Amino acid sequence: MSRKTAAVAVPLIPMAVMLVIGCWGLDRGGMWRDEAATFQVARRTVPQIWRLLHEVDAVHGLYYLLMRPVLALHPGEVLLRLPSVLAAAATAGLVAALGARLARPRVGLWAGLLYAVNPMVGHYAQEGRSYAMVAAGAAGATLLLVRAVGSRSWTAYAVVLAVTCLLHEFAVLLLLAHAVTLALAGVPRRVWAGWLYAAGVVALVLLPLALLSHAQSAQVGWLRSPGQGSVDRLVHQFAGPTDVVLVPCLLLMYVALRRPWTTRHGSEPTLAAVALPLLLVPPAILMTVSQWSPLYDDRYVLYALAGAPLLAAAGADRIARAVPRLPRATVTAAGVLAVAVVCAHQLPLLRQERSVAERGGDNLAAASALAARELRPGDPVLFLPSIGRRSALAYPKGFRGARDVALAESARASGTLYGVEVGPAALRRLLAGLDHVWLVAEPYALDPSWHPAGPTERAKRAVVEEEFESRREFRGSGVTLRLYERRPTTAPR
Repeated sequence: MSRKTAAVAVPLIPMAVMLVIGCWGLDRGGMWRDEAATFQVARRTVPQIWRLLHEVDAVHGLYYLLMRPVLALHPGEVLLRLPSVLAAAATAGLVAALGARLARPRVGLWAGLLYAVNPMVGHYAQEGRSYAMVAAGAAGATLLLVRAVGSRSWTAYAVVLAVTCLLHEFAVLLLLAHAVTLALAGVPRRVWAGWLYAAGVVALVLLPLALLSHAQSAQVGWLRSPGQGSVDRLVHQFAGPTDVVLVPCLLLMYVALRRPWTTRHGSEPTLAAVALPLLLVPPAILMTVSQWSPLYDDRYVLYALAGAPLLAAAGADRIARAVPRLPRATVTAAGVLAVAVVCAHQLPLLRQERSVAERGGDNLAAASALAARELRPGDPVLFLPSIGRRSALAYPKGFRGARDVALAESARASGTLYGVEVGPAALRRLLAGLDHVWLVAEPYALDPSWHPAGPTERAKRAVVEEEFESRREFRGSGVTLRLYERRPTTAPR
C-alpha cells in the first residue's frame, strides 16, 4: 500500500466501522430524559432557546443551537442521534490519523478500530447529547496541537478547542492535558508562547459560559464525589469491559510506555507524550476537584478515552517490531484480526447498549403509550414531580386531549424545560372541583420517604392522599400511572 493510499485508508476504515456500529439499532423506540430535553429544546425558536439558557442548561446551549436545523428537517429519534454517530465516526478517523502521524499507519489503523469497537464509544454515539461531538472536537484539537508544534500556527487549534469547550465546558481540561504533553516533549519557548496565546483565547471565549453555568450549578446537585468504584468503572470503560480485553490492553499500554518521552523528528511530541496526558489528566483533575465539589460523571470525560487505543496500538506495534522478518501486511492484518476478535467478544455488550433500558432506566415513549391507552379526552392529569411532564413533551400524542391541571405556562412560553406550575393554593382550588385525577408519577415520587422540594409538589401529594383514593394503577418503564377518585366524604363543591 502506497503512502498516499494509506493516508486515505487508515482513517476511512475505522470511520466506516464506527458508522456501521453507530447506525446499528439507532431507532430503538424511545428517548430517555436527557435526549428528550434535546428533542424539545432544539425545536424551539432561537429567542426561546436563548431565554431558556439564561435559566438552565447553559452548558448545552451551543449543542441545542446546532441541533435546531437538524431536527427542523424531520423531528425524530434517528435524526436526533445521527449527528452523534457522525461525530463518533469522525473521532475514530481522527484517532487513526493521530496514530499514523505519531507512529506509523498500522498504529493509526489499529487505534482507530479499537476506538470504534469500544462499548462506551458506541453508547454515546447513539445518544442525542453533545458528548460524541465533544470527543470529536477534542481529538481534532489534539491533532492540531501536534501539527502546530511543527508549524507554529495556532489559529486552527484555538478555534477548534474553543468550539469544543463551548459544546461542553469540561473540555477545557484538555488544555491541561496538552500542557503536560508539551512539557514531556520539551518544546522550545516559542512553542510555549504560541500555545499560551491559544489557551488564553480559549479561556476568554469560555469565560461567559463558565460564569453563567456556575450560577446554574444546582442542576448537577445530584452528582456525588467519585470513589474507587468510579475509578474502576472508568478503567473498564476505557480499556476493556471484561478482563479478557482489559488485561491485554493494559499490558500493551505498559509496553508503549517503556520509553515514551524521546521526541520524534523535529520537536513533535511522541505518541505516548500525547496519549498518556489525554487519557489521565482530564479524569484525574475532575475526580480530584469532585472530592470537594462533585462535578464528575463518566460522560464528561468521554473525550479522554482516545488515549487508551492509541497507547494499546503503539504497544502492539512495538511488540511486532521486536519479531524479525515479519511481512508488514501480515502484521497489519493480524492486528486488524485481533480487533475483530475483541469486537466479537464485546458483541453481547454492544447489543445490550441498543436497549432502551440501558438509557437512564426510563422510556418516555412507553410512558406516552401507557397514557394513550388509559387516558380519555378531558381527563385531568397531575405530573409528580413536574419533570414527569417530559414524557408528554417528548411524545405528546399519548397525552393529547388530557388536561394538565397544575400547568400555568407552557415550557416554550415560560423559557423553562418543563413549564411553570400554579401555586399550592391555586392547585388546591383546581383540584377541589374534580371527582377524579390521573397521577403520572416517577417511581420514587410514590415512595413515602420521598420529600418533595417545592410547595406545589407537596400540595399535589397531600391533596391526592387526603382527598382522593387510588382506584387503578399501571406501571410502565420508569413511570407509574395511577387513577385517583375523590373520597365520598370530600365531594367537590
